[in-house]
Amino acid sequence: MNAKEFIEKLNQVRNLMVEENYPEALQVLDFLKNAERTNEDSLDYNLTHQLYQLDSNCKSAYQQQVILTHLNKMPSKKNSISFKDLNQELKENNKLNISEAILRRDIELLILRDLLKCELKGNLLIFSTL
Repeated sequence: MNAKEFIEKLNQVRNLMVEENYPEALQVLDFLKNAERTNEDSLDYNLTHQLYQLDSNCKSAYQQQVILTHLNKMPSKKNSISFKDLNQELKENNKLNISEAILRRDIELLILRDLLKCELKGNLLIFSTL
């Protein structure tokens, strides 16, 4: 794959991310990572850097999307959940296999982005009653 084709695919990933189509974006990123690894002609460092930066951002956005969807489906009578229990539910129900530290970081990002109304207290996620 030449640099022009690689750039076109990177732009395709960016567009998919804008559309919040993270699963498809991750598939294209996997294709690009494989192409980068097997490419006999080394790609420009800048392109490789963009690839892995997009990969990291896309994975995080996808995880946040799955977490938010899962939390929004939880019964409203539930006041809190531990990170351990939430992580287990995400593994069982959504096939999302991440560490509790990554889960916590993604929840903190959702709170900072004002997409999730809750508090963090120790190892608990306390839901707002607003």
